[in-house]
Amino acid sequence: MKEPVSWGWADFLKLPAQDFTRDISCVTKWTKLDTRWRGVSVDTLLEQVDLDRRAGFVTAFSDGGYTTNVPLPELVNGQALVAYEYDGKPLAPEHGGPARLVVPHLYFWKSAKWIRGLRVMERDEPGFWESLGYNNHGDPWKEERYTDD
Repeated sequence: MKEPVSWGWADFLKLPAQDFTRDISCVTKWTKLDTRWRGVSVDTLLEQVDLDRRAGFVTAFSDGGYTTNVPLPELVNGQALVAYEYDGKPLAPEHGGPARLVVPHLYFWKSAKWIRGLRVMERDEPGFWESLGYNNHGDPWKEERYTDD
């Protein structure tokens, strides 16, 4: 991204929203089917920025200093959103409210709670759990839990 873009909460809620029903999986080996989310697609957010053609990765950062890294292609084409509702209600704080990143096709540690922003970058930088030995990608279908998986 060439120039940063930001939204206050009221402006963020004015962005086009969509409903999203997907299965989610946790690295601790549980899966929840047909979870219902409402929020702003990452595609919509990226339409608002002048994306550098060299961009290949995103770091999501959250309250408390938490970060997670995701390859840009894993977030676009309707695959991810910044959710502010779950199951028809505002997202509860214990589940990441007021807003969290939702990347349902990757293990849920990639779906950063209490999200504050997305940093688009040319090079990959491991996030919190990735730097502690979790798999850099996190595909539940491949059981990519830890670095050597």
